[in-house]
Amino acid sequence: MSLVYKNSMKAIGKLVPEKLQPMWNHPAGPQTIFFWAPAFKWGLVIAGLGDLSRPASKISLSQSAALGATGLIWTRYSLAITPKNYSLFSVNLFVAFTALYQVARAVKYQNEQKEKEKETAPAALSSH
Repeated sequence: MSLVYKNSMKAIGKLVPEKLQPMWNHPAGPQTIFFWAPAFKWGLVIAGLGDLSRPASKISLSQSAALGATGLIWTRYSLAITPKNYSLFSVNLFVAFTALYQVARAVKYQNEQKEKEKETAPAALSSH
């Protein structure tokens, strides 16, 4: 680590209240990437929640499935590493849930479209 970073963290650490010192000095605390990566990843959850109002016809099944799978993989990984990273666990659980919900919406929409095609196909044949 750079000297500037270390000195900055020491100076900021003096301003952190005594009750919050255990969190500040935790191996997955705010002084590490283990804290900041999950914090910024909440942006994916916010975007996923915003997409819940998107029409099902506009959902990318492959993209949502990939996001759901990576969310599940990272959820598991966050509990397998030392130290366990519960922040990473929670954000990836939410990423997985929102993405897999979109997968379910997309699959339901595709199945409904197939049913509509089946219903209209016999009518189109009989009119010829």
